[in-house]
Amino acid sequence: MATVRPFRPLCPTPERAAAVSAVPYDVVSTAEARELASGNPLSFLHVSRPEIDLSEGADPHSEAAYDRAALNFEELRREAPLAADPDPALFVYRLRMRGREQTGVAGVSSLDEYDSDGIRKHERTRRDKEDDRTRHMLRLAAQTGPVFLTYRERPEIDAIVEEAKRGEPLFDFEAPDRVAHTVWRLGQEPSARLSDAFTRVPLLYIADGHHRAASAARARQERRAANPRHTGQEPYNFFLTVTFPAGQLRILPYNRVVLDLGGLSPTDFLEELSKRFDVQSPGAASPPQKGDVGVYLPGGWHTLTLPPAPGTGPIAALDADRLQRSLLEPLLGIGDVRTDKRIDFVGGIRGTSALEKLVDSKKAAVAFSMYPVSLDELLSVSDAGEIMPPKSTWFEPKLRDGLLIHEI
Repeated sequence: MATVRPFRPLCPTPERAAAVSAVPYDVVSTAEARELASGNPLSFLHVSRPEIDLSEGADPHSEAAYDRAALNFEELRREAPLAADPDPALFVYRLRMRGREQTGVAGVSSLDEYDSDGIRKHERTRRDKEDDRTRHMLRLAAQTGPVFLTYRERPEIDAIVEEAKRGEPLFDFEAPDRVAHTVWRLGQEPSARLSDAFTRVPLLYIADGHHRAASAARARQERRAANPRHTGQEPYNFFLTVTFPAGQLRILPYNRVVLDLGGLSPTDFLEELSKRFDVQSPGAASPPQKGDVGVYLPGGWHTLTLPPAPGTGPIAALDADRLQRSLLEPLLGIGDVRTDKRIDFVGGIRGTSALEKLVDSKKAAVAFSMYPVSLDELLSVSDAGEIMPPKSTWFEPKLRDGLLIHEI
């Protein structure tokens, strides 16, 4: 069974929601966050990326940064203001982007289920990133951004969600990136029906937000150790989630750029590719099908067809794994993409033009445009208990931070 439980979030007033809400903390750099929050003292980036209010070059993981986050959070509670809902409730959260929409259920999910793999993962987390968000949660005593979950559709959940969408929304605005965010608050009876319907969902899956979930689990450990009267029902035993049916989600590619060609010239590199792979020149910027990869070198795009998967299982079938095994490691000497500084990753929302700019400006030597992972592939990897190659999926549109805040 899956737990999607009503809760009492801190929320901004409806007229301030657009100003308060912000992109997730981990999709922007400090410089980008500073620019987005400029002139808007209500932006939640002042809480999620507090270094933007410190001096240029300040360490975002310093005590001063977490102190500033706590101070900014208290100021926002007064100025927005942020107020707690009087009664526990579930919320329906719809995202609309470029004519597409997806609608999920916002509530809190069980960290017991996370720990026992009732909520399945597909990504390995980094300790330094966990450290950051764990400290942030504990300093604020709050989870300020949701984890993006998915599940295999169930008609009874769809029916309750559609019923909720006929009511008056709590929030309804279009963000600067032209994504429309609409949130409805459910009453006690539909919240109870919806929560009960989720108990018949066998598994939930993390789509996006592995570090937030892992950090919530670590924060729970600390709170539990400090509470001699722990019952398991305290708010810190649950984490903030928005749960979407898998059929509505869209995965964009997560592309790769490599800073050098390992001593080869672009001409020699292309010649080496042609010896090892089926290469079409000129090729397409976006690969037309699974198994194809776009390769950008000075002068244009080429389409490379990957060799068959070397083994069985859901990981071996992924294009990112096939590219790693057949090209990145043997030809460019990149053995571990998690630690090798010669490789970087570019989310698909930035388009293939971002890849061209990096190569044309000589900030990178070659770019690889990937075919997107499918939802079936992601669920298969999760069900097998395996871990996807780093930076395999980019979900778009993104949920906003600051609209629904879970106090722990």
